Amino acid sequence: MSVEKAGSDTVALAWFKSSYSAGDGGQCVEIAAGIGAVLVRDSKDTTRAPLAVQPTAWATFVEFAAL
Repeated sequence: MSVEKAGSDTVALAWFKSSYSAGDGGQCVEIAAGIGAVLVRDSKDTTRAPLAVQPTAWATFVEFAAL
C-alpha cells in the first residue's frame, strides 16, 4: 500500500468520522475523498497533516476490514 503525507490544502474537504468512533474522545479517525487520494487523519488533532492513500489501496483496506 502506498501512503504519503497530504498537503495543507485539506481544510475545504468534507471529513467523515469513522462509524466505529465513540463520543467519549477515544481513538478516532476521519476520512475525506481528495483528488486522486483518500485522506485519513486523527479526529482529535486535525491540525496535523493527513495521510493520503491511493483509492485502490483504501478500497482493499475497507474490504479486508469488513471481513
